[in-house]
Amino acid sequence: MTFLEFHHISQVSITAMGWRRRLEEAKQKHRPRLKDWGRDAFATDRKLDFVALNYLPSPHSQHDKPQQHKTGMVDRMHCRDLSPEAFIDQYEKLSKPVIIQGVPEAEGWKATDRWASDGALRRRFRKYSFKCGEDDDGRSIRVRLKHFLKYVGKQKDDSPLYIFDSTFDDDKEAKALLDDYAVPSYFPDDFFSLVGEKRRPPYRWFLVGPRRSGTSLHIDPLGTSAWNTVLTGKKRWILFPPSTPRDLAKGKALYRKGEDDEPINYFADILPRLRALPASEELVFYEFIQEEGETVFVPGGWWHAVLNLEDSVAVTQNFASRVNFSAVWRKTRTGRKKMACRWLKRLEEVFPELAATAKKLNEVDGFRMQSKKEREEAKRKKEWEKKRRRKEKEEEKEKAKEKKRDRRAGSDSSSSSSSSSSTSSSFSSSCSFASATTVAAVREMAEKRKGGYEERDVDVSKRARETN
Repeated sequence: MTFLEFHHISQVSITAMGWRRRLEEAKQKHRPRLKDWGRDAFATDRKLDFVALNYLPSPHSQHDKPQQHKTGMVDRMHCRDLSPEAFIDQYEKLSKPVIIQGVPEAEGWKATDRWASDGALRRRFRKYSFKCGEDDDGRSIRVRLKHFLKYVGKQKDDSPLYIFDSTFDDDKEAKALLDDYAVPSYFPDDFFSLVGEKRRPPYRWFLVGPRRSGTSLHIDPLGTSAWNTVLTGKKRWILFPPSTPRDLAKGKALYRKGEDDEPINYFADILPRLRALPASEELVFYEFIQEEGETVFVPGGWWHAVLNLEDSVAVTQNFASRVNFSAVWRKTRTGRKKMACRWLKRLEEVFPELAATAKKLNEVDGFRMQSKKEREEAKRKKEWEKKRRRKEKEEEKEKAKEKKRDRRAGSDSSSSSSSSSSTSSSFSSSCSFASATTVAAVREMAEKRKGGYEERDVDVSKRARETN
């Protein structure tokens, strides 16, 4: 082996160690208590269970099992057969999900070519660090795309890390992603944009999902609706209407001891158990597989979970429109009070008819918007309450420490007293033993002397008789 060959092999080994180490660090931060990311074996022993998710339950089985739960239909329409106006009337206004085919090609997205392979993405954004999770304190965990794409090709985790980044547009290089796609013509409204990029909640994401990664069952925030377009790969979806009880949709009662609650577990284990429950009017399944190039519309308030069946790249965005404005306003005025005030002010300037709708909703609901002074006062009270609770906790901790010190001091005192008593008792016993020993010795000596005297008297008498 030549020096150059050895050097090349060494560099490859160092690079391999680099991405593995960085991804292991990210995994440790994201789920520090999970020691084995492949413990459920969905990439090995249970691989067939995962592969089976590529196939939807047969609709014909409903006729054989009348007690089976209802299955809702999700239309699949090509964009050439569905105008934006027809979409609003037939789907958005009816709060009905739909799959729209052909949007990226029809609307000239550069992403269809530029994101078609890992290599193209890697070359353009290899050094940018995308968010792939959060730690227990809510801090973002970020890894470079070149390292993450290595992980995507090699990983065998049950529920892998998932790039789900909403801040890519803050970076000069990564912002170039926005040049590769545009908001589909079906979703022209974006009323949260009135409050500015810095003040609005996160609303658009760039997604790189390894197979078996996904998002758990949830409802999109603040009553917003959403669209999701897959550029490469495919996804399995489950949706439940807004009327579905939360605990029922999540299947909380169906988890067994020790089972994980990741998306792969929900799709592979919990959904079959949900279907096995007695049929209920309030449980209707809307299931489908989203193929490459398809755009899914999710109406506001709908429960949904997604699983990546293949390594995939996608974009998604939440939006407030004229159709969902009432629901979004009601959620925002309580969930984002400060932003709601600014939003209402901007609506009055740009869309006075929507501002009038917001005020009418407030009047009907008996809701009063807080003034700036009231918000500041409420903020001060909240901060004061927070400080008070913190002080109480500190005082409780100090009291607990004092009690602990007192108990320890009491324990030491009783131990010392017991030791003194024991020493005194031992000393008394020793003295008693010594005294008894001394008395016995004196008696023995006295007896010896007495015996000696008696022997001497006998000898004297004997000598006197012999003399006579």
